[in-house]
Amino acid sequence: MPTARVKWVDGLQFVGTDSGGHSVVLSGDDQQDGVRPSEMLLVALASCSAVDVVDIMKKKRKPLTRLEVVITGDREPDPPWPYRTIQVVYHAQGRGLTDKALSQAIQLSTEKYCSVAATVSGVADIQTRYEILPDV
Repeated sequence: MPTARVKWVDGLQFVGTDSGGHSVVLSGDDQQDGVRPSEMLLVALASCSAVDVVDIMKKKRKPLTRLEVVITGDREPDPPWPYRTIQVVYHAQGRGLTDKALSQAIQLSTEKYCSVAATVSGVADIQTRYEILPDV
């Protein structure tokens, strides 16, 4: 079973460590001290989906040469400030990459495979779009 641990460092700074021993510095409102937990959720969603998309495209025999996922969230104005909508934009590049293959990979990720999307989608509306970059 995956286990994470968060240890308080000082002030509002913490270090989170996953079950594999990988760590990240987190903090409250001061971004100079670390990643805000609410933004870490966006990082988790973007990276979870990115892993799926890269893997799906490889299985489709249309491997990507580049993928960048830009994610933004619109939050409620009052506590606990949950995300209302999350916009996920995939910037992809690869030889022979098609709209159909990439859109299917993104849909499979966000609707079937990404556990973070499955968890968040009950609260926030996840909206996706993509851009295919010219292969150079």
